[in-house]
Order: sequence, then C-alpha cells, then structure tokens
Amino acid sequence: MATLPGPSEDSRRQDGPLAVFLVFLRLGLTSFGGPVAHLAFFREELVRRRQWLSEAAYADVVALCQCLPGPASSQAGIALGLSRAGYAGALAAWLGFTLPSALLMILFALGVSHYGMAAAPGVLHGLKLVAVAVVAQAVWGMARTLCRGPVRIAIMVAATGAVLALPGAWAQVAVMAVAALAGALLLRPALAGTHEPLGLPVSHRAGALLLVAFALLLAGLPVLAQLSADPAVRLFDAFYRAGALVFGGGHVVLPLLDAEVVAPGWVGKETFLAGYGVAQAMPGPLFTFAAFLGASLQVPPAGWASGLLCTVAIFVPGALLVVGTLPYWESLRRNRRAQAALAGVNAAVVGLLLAALWQPVWVSAVHGPLDIVLVGLALVALMVWKLPPWLVVLASGVAGWAAGMWL
Repeated sequence: MATLPGPSEDSRRQDGPLAVFLVFLRLGLTSFGGPVAHLAFFREELVRRRQWLSEAAYADVVALCQCLPGPASSQAGIALGLSRAGYAGALAAWLGFTLPSALLMILFALGVSHYGMAAAPGVLHGLKLVAVAVVAQAVWGMARTLCRGPVRIAIMVAATGAVLALPGAWAQVAVMAVAALAGALLLRPALAGTHEPLGLPVSHRAGALLLVAFALLLAGLPVLAQLSADPAVRLFDAFYRAGALVFGGGHVVLPLLDAEVVAPGWVGKETFLAGYGVAQAMPGPLFTFAAFLGASLQVPPAGWASGLLCTVAIFVPGALLVVGTLPYWESLRRNRRAQAALAGVNAAVVGLLLAALWQPVWVSAVHGPLDIVLVGLALVALMVWKLPPWLVVLASGVAGWAAGMWL
C-alpha cells in the first residue's frame, strides 16, 4: 500500500509510538484556541517543521475529519499518528494530545468537589458567564459557514424549535436524522475535486469491522445499560452516545452532555457550566470536558476512575469512525447525496447549539443587567479584540469574583 508523501520509508520506521507520543504531548500542552487552532498547530509542527506528510495529504486528513461526527482535531491527530507508527501510533497520538487537559480538568473537578461551589461563588459565576460568550461566538461562526441559503437556515430554525420543545438526547438524534433526510432531498452541494490518495495502513476489511463495531456499540450500549446494574456501563453508554453524535466541533457536545448528565441529576447545572467555562482555558481538545464531568459525578463511580472512563468513552466513537472510514474516503467524497445529507446535519447542528445557548447556558447563567454587561464584554474580547480564550476565561473569573465582592 502506498504511503503518505513525506520522508523515506527508512526514516518513517525510526518513528515509533513513543516518538509520536512525545510530539503530540507537546501539542497537547501548547495547542490553545479550539479545533481550528489545533489543526493550524498540527500543520505547523507536522507538515512544515517535521515534514511527516505533504500539504495536500494533510488537507485530505482534515477534510475527512470535518465530515465525521466527533472531535475533528483529535481525529486528525489519530489519523496522523496512524500514518506514522500504525495503530500503536494512533493511540500514542491520542494519549499525548488528550492527557494534559484531561488531567487538569479532573483536578479542577476534584477541587470543586472537596472545597464546594461556595468556595469562590463569584469566580464560578464568572466562568458560567464566559461560557455564554463562548457558545454565542460558536453559534455565530458556525452559522456563517454552515447555514448559507434559505434551506439551511430553515433546517437550523426547525432544529432549534424542535430541541427546545422536546428536550432529551434521543430527540436530538431524531432531529439530526430528519435534517440528514431533508439535506439529501433538498440540497445540491458542489462535489469536492480530485485529491491526493491517503496511504494509511488500514484495509477495507479492517475499516468495515471498525465501522460495524461503532454501530454495534451505539445500538447495543443503551440496551446493555438498561439490563445492567453497573453504573459504569450506564456512564460509558451516555458518553459514548454523546461522542458519536457530535457534528460540527467540540461546542456541540454541550447540549448532548447536558441531556445525559444534568437532566438525570448526575451533575449539578452550576457545576456543569462552571466546568464548561474552565474547559475553554485548557489546551488540547474540548472533549476533555468529559473528564471534568466524570470526576464531578454525584453518583458512583466518581473521582479519577470515572473521569478517565468518561474521557475514553467520549473519544472512542470518533476514533472508530475516522480509522474505519479512511479506506472509503475516496468514494464518500464523490457521493453527492452523502454530501447533501451532511450539509443538512451541519445546519441542524447550529440549531442544536443555538437551543443550548438559551437553555441551559443563558437561563442558568444570566440573572441581571450586570451579567449581560459581562457577557457582552467577554463576547467583544473574543470576537472583536481577538483575545485568546484562556485570557478571556481568566478575566471573566476575576470579574465575577470582583462583582461578588462588591454586591
């Protein structure tokens, strides 16, 4: 099988899983700013500096990951690790990129659990307010890209209304399924042009097995969770489904996780939004918010074990999809109906996020004029002044603390 353009085969074989892990650990410690920024960091480090692959091949990896549900930057990292050191390299890339933020989020959750939400209520309220600004920025940016034209706008509006009227994870799944059907019937997107073949070491048979495993887990875990008394199974099921159904980036996981962990009372809404705010200041993937939620559980299991379990569960579906789809990427890119269905799903994703902006994010965080002012300032800082998210999160925490002291 052909290999990705880049170094010779002799130099490629010198890169084992440990080398891949160390490269992605550095990226996991320094890649701030969300998935788009992460992909820019990957390009600079792996294409331009290390020359692991060509610009064209990297663009194809990114294009594939943008078309799949799951965390795009993490999926790109998994594919790049796979190309460099096989399946062990894929695992090493994921571990290196994910562990720093996951461990920090678990530590923050344990701090909140031990010292209580009353330890610094103003700071936590400020973190909830910055979450409003972050989600609003995501809605605006995604709408401009994914909701062009009356059909996409109509799908977005319908999805928003349906999710607000029918809360719950399965209602969101139904909305995305209907959006895919509407997109396939009503949209005619332009097809992607020719591209450089990806020479990743995955056979069609192995890809098919991974895709079957993805589908079996998605269908079978809810049944197993109902039959099993083990809370770890229910937890794995909830986070697996959330990771399997997220189109459009890490922010879209917010409404899915809210339905899975806040609605049944596993995590309090105050804790949920505070953790989401802190996640904006972390390097690496936003999906490590799952580590915070797992460590914050008010039902067993909790602590380190559940934090790590939730982290694995939310990333597994994306990994199965990206590796399983690689052998079929050529035909998928040339299927107009598949591209149209994906466009419909992406428009519905914006609707889901818009619904989440109102409930739970706005309703739970904004309680008066001062809160509106602080949200507005955070939004200006992110969208007009282009300040880094971690700095805006820090400033919002300080502003919340100051407001709590004065009022």
